[in-house]
Amino acid sequence: MSLLEEIQKRRTFAIISHPDAGKTTLTEKFLLFAGAIHTAGAVKSNKIKRSTTSDFMEIEKERGISVASAVMSFEYDDLKINLLDTPGHKDFAEDTYRTLTAVDSVILVVDSVKGVEEQTEKLMNVCRMRNTPVIIFINKLDREGNDPILLLDELENKLSIKVCPLSWPISRGSSFKGVYNIHHQSLHLFVANRPLEEMGIFDIKDLSSKLLDDRIGMENAIRLRQDVELVNGVYGSFDKKQYLEGHQAPVFFGSALNNFGVKELLETFVEIAPPPCPRLTDKRMVYPEEGSFTGFVFKIHANLDLRHRDRVAFFRVCSGKFERNKFYRHTRIDSDLRFTNPASFLGQKKDVIDEAFPGDVIGLYDRGNFKIGDTLTEGEKLFFQGIPSFSPEVFKELIKTSTKVKQLDKGIKQLTDEGVAQLFELDNGRRKIVGTVGLLQFDVIQYRLANEYDAECRFEPLNFYKACWITSDDKEQFEKFLGFKAGSIGTDKNNHYVFFAESEWMLNYYKQQYPLVHFHHTSDFDKQ
Repeated sequence: MSLLEEIQKRRTFAIISHPDAGKTTLTEKFLLFAGAIHTAGAVKSNKIKRSTTSDFMEIEKERGISVASAVMSFEYDDLKINLLDTPGHKDFAEDTYRTLTAVDSVILVVDSVKGVEEQTEKLMNVCRMRNTPVIIFINKLDREGNDPILLLDELENKLSIKVCPLSWPISRGSSFKGVYNIHHQSLHLFVANRPLEEMGIFDIKDLSSKLLDDRIGMENAIRLRQDVELVNGVYGSFDKKQYLEGHQAPVFFGSALNNFGVKELLETFVEIAPPPCPRLTDKRMVYPEEGSFTGFVFKIHANLDLRHRDRVAFFRVCSGKFERNKFYRHTRIDSDLRFTNPASFLGQKKDVIDEAFPGDVIGLYDRGNFKIGDTLTEGEKLFFQGIPSFSPEVFKELIKTSTKVKQLDKGIKQLTDEGVAQLFELDNGRRKIVGTVGLLQFDVIQYRLANEYDAECRFEPLNFYKACWITSDDKEQFEKFLGFKAGSIGTDKNNHYVFFAESEWMLNYYKQQYPLVHFHHTSDFDKQ
């Protein structure tokens, strides 16, 4: 099969949502319909009866939340699907934002009861930055939720995107009957917990047909005819070009927990979603069909397999063909690396692969060579752009509570390398400061240090406003500032100077007093 044929077979996307909208449940139902798994996990009241495929960390299984992006590759309808399940909780948004750089499209899950929530808006803003194509799945139609028309209005107003319903619900909550698939003109009847092979589907091209009255009752049939006429008049027809350009979002309704509406969503996704797209670098645009191999690291995870204490870099192939045991140029460290056991993933399950193509997300076993954002090529010196970096918002000092200092130092270094937090040192390395974008990350770090490294610790809050990376071309003024604020200046893992500002007012004051000192709010200031 040619490179172009392999590219056309790939679909790489992420499922995103506000917490508890049903994202992980939808992910697993996709895997069920594709035959990749045979039993889905049940996530109810933060208790796991069977742990979900995509939630593989112990803390995820115990709490019933996703705290790290998971990669799942599977076959469906002669296509190779790379699905990335992401954390919904805002404290892990940085992991989700980085994951969105590695996909070509997105499925956004919205709770029909709660509507558009805060994290939904933030995630949509990230998608809009790259004009990422988005399909919206309105979930939990089996519950008493909002009116569908009001939900569509809310989607357009809060997410600033034109929507186009491709299915329409017949009632909701306890009287939910099913959905009419506007895109394929078929009726899908709902029965709670119906097995996958027993879906009630009827072709009804003409909504005036008496068959519709027979299937859902006259009152529901009249309402459906009126709703579909209104929807077609207000929202118009689906425009694939508008969708691919990120201007129009197709909308589906269903219940992921009850397997309902999921198959229709998946089938439409593989029909309209884009194959691998071009990616921007600091030198030029890279196109998937180029013969020369390129790609980038968007995530790092330590101890994916506790038995082997492995460290895996998750890598998106952008162009050309990746081959096992072939040397590739690591452009940041300017060195050639070879990978003997590259892997594809289904959650925690790994399979060694011999080759990968644009759109594929693979795991590269890492001995500490990689950082998030690193690029591999066949020799060309370039760096992929657009991988977000955030200044921490919450700071705590790491306090050792056990004698296992080496395990603790190793653990905190590896966990912060993953990007869930940033590690700083004060007082010539005697004090370790951890910065995150949310409080929940400290619970995860503390849990993983204890369970993966057998290293106990605690965290003491610090009253810092922001961490700023500082540089200057004026050596005299820079050294003066370093001496004046010595107690508030540390270093990051790359030994770059970092200033911990006490407040926004004080930060602005220092900017005025030291105009030749530059205060950077991202750690990749050297690429700006």
